[in-house]
Parts: sequence; C-alpha cells; structure tokens
Amino acid sequence: MTRKISAKISAFIVVGAVLCAGFSACGDKGDVFPEKTGYEYAAPTQSEQAGIFVEPVEGISDDFIRGVDISSVLSEERSGVTYKNKDGGEEDIFKILADAGINYVRVRVWNDPYDSNGNGYGGGNCDANVAAEIGRRAAEYNMKLFVDFHYSDFWADPSKQMAPKDWEGLSVEEKAQKAYEYTLASMNTILDAGADVGMVQLGNETTTGMSGETKWSAASTIIKEGRRAVLEAGEAHGNPDIKIAIHFTNPENFDGIKGIIRRLESAGTEYDVFALSYYPYWHGSLENLTEVLRYVAERTGKQVMIAETSYCYTLEDGDGAGNSVGEKDLSKDYTASVQSQANAIRDVFAATVAAGENAIGVFYWEPAWIPVEAIDFDSSDADQIYESNKKKWEEFGSGWASSYAGEYDPDDAGKFYGGSSWDNQALFDHNGKALDSLYVFKYLKYGATSDLKVDFANDISITVNPGSDIKLPETCDVHFNDRSKNGPAAVTWNAEEISNVDTNKTGEYTVTGSFEDGTTITATIKVENVNWVKNPSFEDEDRSMWNFIYSGDSVLDYQKKETDSYTGEWAMHYWRNSEVEFSAEQTITGLQDGDYYLSAYIQGGDSGDDALMYLYAVSGDMVYKCDYEVNGWCEWVHPEINDIKVSNGELTVGIFFRGGKGAWGTMDDFYLCLED
Repeated sequence: MTRKISAKISAFIVVGAVLCAGFSACGDKGDVFPEKTGYEYAAPTQSEQAGIFVEPVEGISDDFIRGVDISSVLSEERSGVTYKNKDGGEEDIFKILADAGINYVRVRVWNDPYDSNGNGYGGGNCDANVAAEIGRRAAEYNMKLFVDFHYSDFWADPSKQMAPKDWEGLSVEEKAQKAYEYTLASMNTILDAGADVGMVQLGNETTTGMSGETKWSAASTIIKEGRRAVLEAGEAHGNPDIKIAIHFTNPENFDGIKGIIRRLESAGTEYDVFALSYYPYWHGSLENLTEVLRYVAERTGKQVMIAETSYCYTLEDGDGAGNSVGEKDLSKDYTASVQSQANAIRDVFAATVAAGENAIGVFYWEPAWIPVEAIDFDSSDADQIYESNKKKWEEFGSGWASSYAGEYDPDDAGKFYGGSSWDNQALFDHNGKALDSLYVFKYLKYGATSDLKVDFANDISITVNPGSDIKLPETCDVHFNDRSKNGPAAVTWNAEEISNVDTNKTGEYTVTGSFEDGTTITATIKVENVNWVKNPSFEDEDRSMWNFIYSGDSVLDYQKKETDSYTGEWAMHYWRNSEVEFSAEQTITGLQDGDYYLSAYIQGGDSGDDALMYLYAVSGDMVYKCDYEVNGWCEWVHPEINDIKVSNGELTVGIFFRGGKGAWGTMDDFYLCLED
C-alpha cells in the first residue's frame, strides 16, 4: 500500500509476531480441507432499504470484482478478535464478507517474515501458509483468492523494495530463479489447501523497483519467472486461467503512469492485469483516475483494476497506535463518517467502471484490521489494555510490525513497530461489529435507500479585526446522505461560546453550532488584523483588481514559478530589454476609518544607477511613500509604510518602479491592515 510503511508515517506504531509456520499454528486442522459449506449468496435484484444511502453504479456487471484485502485476519483472530454481522451476532468473518456482496479476497505473501529464532515480523506474519488458510476459508463461501507476492520478507511499497534475506547478494538471474522456485512452492501450498485462486500479483507497488532492483528490466526478469511458476502450478491443479497482475501507485502522476507503460513495453513484460493503488487522500481526483485507467486499457489492451483503496469512518484511535490518516487528510467531498466511507467506496467503483469494459474490479484494503481490544482512553484500565495489546501484537503479529522486524528493517519497523494505524479505516467498528458501509459492495448495482439525514457540514473559519463584532452566518452548507439535496440549512450557534470570545485580544477561538437534526458544525474565529488587499499574492486566477500603468510595451505580467515567489507559486513579474517604468496598484473600498499599515515583498536586479522604486498609498489628498532597493535573486526586501490615515473608507495601494535596460524582479505578498 502507498505510504503504508514508512518512517515518515509515525502513525504506524506497534507490531506483532508468530502466526502460522504451518497450518497447525492456525488452530486445530485435523480436517484441513472440510466439505464446502453449501453457501449461496443471494444478490439483491432491486434497491433495498438500508442504514446507508448508495447511489447505483451505472454499468457495473454481476461479475465485477468486489474485493477486500484481509491479510491480517488470522493474526487478529489468534489475538482474540471476533467479528459480528450488522445485527450484532458473532459470525465467521468470511460469511459476513460474503453476505456483504464481496466475491474476492486478496492476501499479501512475504517470503520469510520471521527472524532467526522464528519470531514473526508482524503485519499478519503473511507467508504462503497464511495465504493458503485464508484462501481455503474464502473458498468455503465461494470467494476467489487474489495472491499478492511482495517478493520481500516484509512490506514492499514505493518507499522500499527490499530483497528477501535468502536473495541478498544474488544476481538478477539468480533472483529470478529463486522467484520461480519460491512461487511454485507457494502456489502449490495455496492451491493444495483448496483456495480458488483467480489472480496472482507479482510484486507489490513496484513503481520504484522490486526485490532490491531499481531497473525495470531486472524486475521484469523476476516477474517472468514468477509468472512461469504461477502458470505451471495452475495447470497442474486444473486451474490454467489464473490471471497475472502487476501493481503500481500514484495515478495522480499521469506522466509517471505513461512512463511505466513505456518501460513495460520496452522490457516485454507479460501480464494480464494492470493494477493501481488509489487512496483519495493522496492520489488525485476520481476523474483523473478514470482517465488514467482508460488510457492504460486502450494503450496496452490489458485489463485494469484498483488493487487497494480505503477511506476512514471515524477520526478516533481505537488501540493507542495512532492513525495513518486524520482530519487534515479528509476530502472536501467526504467526512469521517460511515455514510461518507460508503460514498468514497462507491465512487471509486464508479470511477473504475467508467474506464470501460477492460476495467474488472476494486479491492478495499484491510477492512478487518481493527484493535485487538478497543481502548476507552478515559477509562482507568486504558493503560492495562494497551499493554495487553502490545503483547498480542508481538506474539501473534496483529500489529503492523513487531520489534523482531528490526532485524530485517532496522530503519523503519525497528524503530516504529506497533499496532494497527488502520482501525479508523476498517469496515468494522473498534469492537468488531460490521458497519453499514461494509454492505456497500452488495448495493453497488441497484443502490440502497435510507432515511434522509445530514451526513456532515464543512466547518467554517472567519477572521475579524480586533474590537469588531462577531457575525456568524445564519445558514451553512450541509451534505445529506442522499447527495442530491446538498445546500444551505439553518444553524444555531452556541451563544455562551460566542460570549467567551474576546475580540479585544488576538487569538483563535471555536464556536459550535447545530442543525435541526442535531448535526454539529464548528466555526473557527480568528481575531487578527485582516489583510484588505485582494489577491495579495496573486494565487487566485481572478487578478482584475490589479491595475497596471505603463507606457509603451507591456512590462508586467504574472509568473508561475515557485522559486521566484515569496510564498505560493505565483508572483507579479517585470522585465524588459530596454528601460523599464511602471506602476501596479489596487483601489480598496469599504475600509473603516483609522490608521493602516502597508507592506510587500520584492526581489530584483540590474536596475541601473538611476533607478527609482517605492511602495505607495494614496488616501484622499495624502500620498505615502517608502523607497526601497533590490539586491539580487531571492534577496527579498520588505518595504513598509505606517500611519496611513483613512477617513473616507477608500485607499489606493501600489508600487512604482523605474529602471534601466534589462531590469527584472518579482513582487509578492502585499499586506494592508488596520494598526492596533
């Protein structure tokens, strides 16, 4: 998974160990291959009433993959976790998933996720035996298995692609031979267990390489031998149609995806499915996702899918290990709620289906990775539960990494081992009860209806001058669960909290409000000097408020170049291969009377010996000026004018420059405020 395991994400903080060195470690397997359960999934034939609203996905087929990755589930169960259906009844999680409309299960496979003493690295201790057991149980409920070979002993993603311990120091050809032998043995183990393998992924998020190799030609050589082993094992087990997938990240980087396609073509890499990770927090818009998937399908003729996606239903941390996503990661289109989580899942499916007939499915990443035991952080036994969880993370591998993983990955897992930072993105609550959002898979074709209610309202922020009155809006935009009636609704603000805001002191305050149905909203009130200059740093596309004054050819323009801007990407820019003279100004109205302060940030050079430059303000008959000199690239000067008196509510602010041939410079971040 993208950004899943990185020292930069300190939210992944606690870990686990020994799970299944063989089937015997997974429980009593006297009957390793029990009879089929006879389970039959009853798919909806029309829209149903549910706890969530789901808009139907136009064009989705019955056999479209509705998948989940539950690689950690065995270690969760061994740690004492139990799962419950939406009615609260304890039930086999595989039946719960199948009843929710899920038809495919994905599982990661690491070569040897154990230290020299047999202690597991955590993250489910996912070796081939674990995959076999998960595949066996999935098959009992008619769910296919998608096997994800990382070709590493622990997490592989764009931030690291480490070779398995047994492959270290080998040549590419030797690694490829190892890949063939290991893949063949693993596939035989998984297929012998009774798993219905439909697809195998060779390498995980291989955007930056595979198994310690950074060149795609080397990765392709390893994939070739892995593919050969998969097809041989499938043929031997009467399953010759197993699809081969390769997996990449960062669909927001369209040019990067095009580059990957060119590398695949150049290396002659053979595969059936091009898979991407797509997390709404990090990977761009859904419209771009559809465009990327469609491009790949049309360019290559291959099938395409989303191998990983997720969204959070809460911001609460369930196990004390922190969360990998929080409030700052939320999309403007969703909040941290069960309904928003369902919307996010549905929208990824819709974007994928829209890519065309070569789009085959979507997998949700780790919906069952919940706290071993949920923690109420206000309770007296919170510390005791946390310590108990830590022991289970270590013993059973139910955290993202155990301390034992430091032997293999000292810079990341060795420092930041811990529990699950994914529990707020699960499709079960912290106590194991299925959320309504789990059942979105079931409703994708015909949709689901629910009682109309507000899902969320975007919090607001206002800035007021010191001493000003607070005026909060009477209505705010809300998002309803059916997504068709979004718009303004009356809000009642907490009068006591408003009275506690002291506008005579600069600072930040919060006031809560509520809508008629009880949904809450928060207003952040910042008491500070307001900048009255419109578009002061030129980042907004509308720059009509600025007036350029010059003679002859145009001297001024707007330049998008972060290195030449004081903040942001845009700045006002001047240059001409002859003498330069101009003014740039803005007239501001609606000002309250008082004394004002004006400043700007300016850089430049080659102005000439007789150059004249100044910041200015015009109020009635009064003209205020501040001369300045520029000293070179990124040597920002900051001219300031104080005590600018405004008595009629209007002020013109600007900058004047006259210089010699070839003079250049940029101006940014104009600031006009009422003085204290």
